[in-house]
Amino acid sequence: MLTYLARRIGQSLLTVFLTLTTVFLLVRLAPGDPAAAYAGPTATSADLDAVRAKFGLDEPLVNQYGIFLRDLFTGNLGTSYSFHSPAFDVVMSRMPYTITLAVSAIAVTALVAVPLGVWMARRADTKRELGANVLTIAGQSMPDFWTGVMLLTVFAVLLPVLPASGFTSWSGLVLPTVTVAVLQLALVSRLVRREMTTALAAPYTTVARSRGVAERALAWRYGLRNSAVPLLTALGTRFAALLNGVVVVEVVFGWPGVGSLVVRALATRDYPLIQATVLVTATLAILVQLLVDLAYPLLDPRVRLGKAA
Repeated sequence: MLTYLARRIGQSLLTVFLTLTTVFLLVRLAPGDPAAAYAGPTATSADLDAVRAKFGLDEPLVNQYGIFLRDLFTGNLGTSYSFHSPAFDVVMSRMPYTITLAVSAIAVTALVAVPLGVWMARRADTKRELGANVLTIAGQSMPDFWTGVMLLTVFAVLLPVLPASGFTSWSGLVLPTVTVAVLQLALVSRLVRREMTTALAAPYTTVARSRGVAERALAWRYGLRNSAVPLLTALGTRFAALLNGVVVVEVVFGWPGVGSLVVRALATRDYPLIQATVLVTATLAILVQLLVDLAYPLLDPRVRLGKAA
């Protein structure tokens, strides 16, 4: 276990480092001048030169990278050009909103998708299962922005029962959560249906059925339990992706998460803010994946970390 943890932590650190290096290069190779975005449209050439000198943007790219690595290993992620405050603090002020949205969306997904997938598996190849399949395919096909706009139109305009944007109260969480969860539950329910169908046709299920075990118990005690590992993998992967921010949904609903923060950072070429966002979200995503891997032996004793079962 300790060897596995050490190896995974080493891989995670290397992944974060390579990700940050790639982002560092890409944002500087992209068109646009952060000095012009910082100084404003009325800035003179002298003003732009002063801004570049202030943030070290006039240095060669190799020197900028060396300064970036030095600051990174000393815990200094730089000062945001847009907010005039430490970039790490700006990102961390937005992370609770992103985590809240991600947790609520995954909770709704699990509560709806798992029973729906079990129901579809128990009624495989029937007309009712076909109807549920059509609905899940439709949910999987609808873009986030379209779902969000439709929900806004119905529940914030035609029936003004929920806030249209922001997070002034817990009711403002409903529409973004449902928008994000629609796609997730469509994907997860179909995965549960596929895994459950395979499990319910397995020899051990046939033996249990011949011994008189009820179909409901077969589905939940045998089928779902043996489908727990791929289900946890799917939920963990989707949750890790949501921690990176749901840009479209956050923009549509004015949600103050890291997704909308990245949009602003990219528009203003705010290099420190972009790098800090990538560092925080990549670290959280990798941590979630590590916790999911560590949970495998708890769900399936045949799984041995770091070696074949």
